[in-house]
Amino acid sequence: MSFQQGLSGLNGAAKSLDVIGNNIANSSTVGFKGSNTQFADVYARSLNGAGATQAGIGVSVAAIAQQFTQGNIETTANPLDIAINGAGFFRTEISGTVQYTRNGQFSLDKNGYIVTPQGANVTGYGVSPNGQILASTPAPLQISTADMKPVATTKVDTSINLDSREAAPTLPFNANDATTYNKQVPVSVYDTLGNEHTLSLFYVKRPPANPGSGPSGIWDVYAGADGTEMANVMAAKASSSDPAAQAARDTWLAATKAAPPDPAAIAQALSGYAAAASAAVSAAASAAGATPATVTAIQTAATDAGGTAGYTPDQVDKDIAAAVSVTPVAIGTLKFDSNGALSAALMSPQTLPLAVDFPVYPATGAKETLSIKLGFNGSTQYGSDTSEKLTTQDGYKPGHLQRFAAGADGTLLGQYSNGQTKALGQVVLANFTNAGGLEPIGNNSWAETSASGTPLLGTAGTGGFGVLQSSATESSNVDLTAELVNMITAQRVYQANAQTIKTQDSVLQTLVNLR
Repeated sequence: MSFQQGLSGLNGAAKSLDVIGNNIANSSTVGFKGSNTQFADVYARSLNGAGATQAGIGVSVAAIAQQFTQGNIETTANPLDIAINGAGFFRTEISGTVQYTRNGQFSLDKNGYIVTPQGANVTGYGVSPNGQILASTPAPLQISTADMKPVATTKVDTSINLDSREAAPTLPFNANDATTYNKQVPVSVYDTLGNEHTLSLFYVKRPPANPGSGPSGIWDVYAGADGTEMANVMAAKASSSDPAAQAARDTWLAATKAAPPDPAAIAQALSGYAAAASAAVSAAASAAGATPATVTAIQTAATDAGGTAGYTPDQVDKDIAAAVSVTPVAIGTLKFDSNGALSAALMSPQTLPLAVDFPVYPATGAKETLSIKLGFNGSTQYGSDTSEKLTTQDGYKPGHLQRFAAGADGTLLGQYSNGQTKALGQVVLANFTNAGGLEPIGNNSWAETSASGTPLLGTAGTGGFGVLQSSATESSNVDLTAELVNMITAQRVYQANAQTIKTQDSVLQTLVNLR
């Protein structure tokens, strides 16, 4: 026995206690990975080859190995807290240096970038203007707070069951008389500025072609725009595209801006606009089947409105529109076969989806006509109550960002005030062939080394990568109970090695005292 064995044992036990102490100190550190001390025995080389009688000269610390086992997932109230459940590391950048971490306690800096508590930028994939993920070189993720632009409605899909037992209503159809149609279904649609409008669909069952031949399977579909039947709206808005009416409107606007204002000139300009608008609407209404009485009512309403002090052209238009009454025109006809299924082949010359030109009137500054495709996939005619099963449309109003969260694949989904969601970016994960070869650099981060291999980049839930959980963090994987037991064991080892040094000292003292 020599002092070498005991001294190396003391050093090894002390190093083990250091590692255990570090584990215990970080037992509450988010994303921390505990380590253990790995030892190796030491033998002196013999000049005459290996010998079976060598006692060894002690112990050495072969490695301090981190254990990349999964920590517990704990929920939090921060939507930017993200936990990795499975393999992988978050990829971050700080001062041009790439680092890797399992600590998902993120926040936003003043510029909207997602950062770690140490200020490192979390990297990932950006998005295109339409919200598509752009998988390219990972870059710092930034949450855009820009408002979502409105999208005009271009498509409406409705699925409805029309009761085959219902009788044909009173004719002719009148959108203001519920006895002249079987069912009305309102649908919200949006113009190019995001203003909401109501597209009303009226279903009118046709009477049988021959009396006594049984119920008809044919339904006419009429449409209304913001509470008014479509043909009436088209006639009422004729003044908005009439050159004479628009010139008269400009004259009135110029008169209102004159300084000093001339009430007589303003009144004359308003009367001139009412006359021009009346002529345009009367012509359109006549072409749409209006009776002479209706044309007279339009002209009377225009004259009265044009002579009302304080009125504007918009108020004149409103009074004229209220007097318009033209023959309604169906936008399409649905025919069902004997099995209750919609028969597209029997609708010639029509084709599905139906084309609807929705008039935006009164004008909002948006495009004046919305071209909408109206589909009826899944519609039926069964012997059950008429009911709307599903109606969808693809437009929406503008919205501002209210909240966001990360999906299981790392996609950051923003939720907007208009009810829409949009991808804001995607968190990228990295993995290594030998994670144990990473170099710990503090702040819950590791750096790539030659021993770890090059990083393998990907997205959560693909390949060998784990999945992500928003509003959650990964706890330290340190087992505090096991570490306390290990500490007691290391303490005993330290004491035992100290005892070997004490014993060797006693032996040496005995030799010195020999006479």
